[in-house]
Amino acid sequence: MDAIALRRGADAPEPIERPRPVPDAGEALVRTLRVGVDGTDHEVLAGTHGTVPDGEDYLVLGHEAVGVVEDPNGTGLEAGTVVAPTVRRPPNGDPNDYFARGAADMAPPGATLECGIDGAHGFMAEYFTAREEFLVELPEALAEYGFLVEPASVTEKAVEHAYASRSAFDWAPESACVLGNGSLGLLTLAMLGGYDRTYCVGRRDRPDPTVEFIESLGATYVDSREIPVDALGEVHEPMDFVYEATGYARHPFEAVEALAPGGVAALLGVPDSWTFEVDGGRIHRELVMNNKALVGSVNSGREHFAAAADRLVNLPTAVLDDLVTDVYGVGEFERAFADDETTIKAAVEFHNQ
Repeated sequence: MDAIALRRGADAPEPIERPRPVPDAGEALVRTLRVGVDGTDHEVLAGTHGTVPDGEDYLVLGHEAVGVVEDPNGTGLEAGTVVAPTVRRPPNGDPNDYFARGAADMAPPGATLECGIDGAHGFMAEYFTAREEFLVELPEALAEYGFLVEPASVTEKAVEHAYASRSAFDWAPESACVLGNGSLGLLTLAMLGGYDRTYCVGRRDRPDPTVEFIESLGATYVDSREIPVDALGEVHEPMDFVYEATGYARHPFEAVEALAPGGVAALLGVPDSWTFEVDGGRIHRELVMNNKALVGSVNSGREHFAAAADRLVNLPTAVLDDLVTDVYGVGEFERAFADDETTIKAAVEFHNQ
């Protein structure tokens, strides 16, 4: 079968031929429909994130996937069911305490493998196998866009944790700002439609498809070259909720200044090491005196996948169409990895439903 992989030491994906997998007991065989490409995939290609599985010379890419159960193989799933795979797997196949408690998304580095990213093959292949607990059933209506469930689930978890951090009082956020106009930031912006006022911070010149998408949602585009993040409250308004999806190490500190009293910022970007000066005393004082909070979040659990599916199936199809700008067949897979400013979200298609 066809698969897309990264060879050890390489910096570009390539097609490979692998045997069609045979599911073990407790596993289902899934026919892959589409696999999304995101910033993490580019980090894997650049060698700044992730590892090849032990004993292998390549990593099958792809962690955002949707497929159809081909062979239930004795699991509780039914053939033809649309599913999305979760990303994390226990090292050596031996569930540790995090997996046993259903909290793999809270496991620290070293306590988990990540399919298509770190130490485990991903889903960018015609077929893959997975245990039932690692497959989340989706509505049939999401067969086309179900690969967005994984990134949307990451946002569902971050928002859940943000609300949990404010659970000591009656938090009723009205304003939200997404830092980053990449595919995750724009997907998140679409998911935050319940807020009265939304903003998205980027660094793009008009005309630009991401700016057009932001404004089509009724949100305000903010160019950080003109208005720094820490000036958002002054120029626009203090933000009740800030969602950071840039990995730019200054943004969390700037977000503290942008928050309204009682506000919270969820941090999802993973920055490289960078030493710079900040007014630590001012930041500390802002957090304490205005009851602000910073919450870090990574990965997601089954419940977040289910919540993401519910949210996506209720988004207008036109929004998803505008977000997913490019879908390529396996023969053109390289185009899905093109890093340009005309693509919002790209995917590789292996099968039609």
